[in-house]
Amino acid sequence: MTAEPHDPWPSPLRNRVEADPETVEKGLVQLVLTLVELLRQLMERQAIRRVEAGGLSDDDVERLGRTLMLLEERMEELREHFGLEPEDLNIDLGPLGTLL
Repeated sequence: MTAEPHDPWPSPLRNRVEADPETVEKGLVQLVLTLVELLRQLMERQAIRRVEAGGLSDDDVERLGRTLMLLEERMEELREHFGLEPEDLNIDLGPLGTLL
């Protein structure tokens, strides 16, 4: 008689865990891209503040603009590659509202 392996997950929890590798991968990509998008938007706001404060040279402003545009293009490419829309990166935080 062989012993059944011990199942560490209680039955109700086991029914809620999504174990499909494709779903898990997309969820992870969505989370990572959401964090990158949040950081991108924060960087953009900071850059605007610095430009408006006049603390940057014309070359710095140009370089900063190109960098932010390139980052936005890469984000768009990654979203398209993984089949995500911009609104997919706006996580619902419940009573706090949405993230982005």
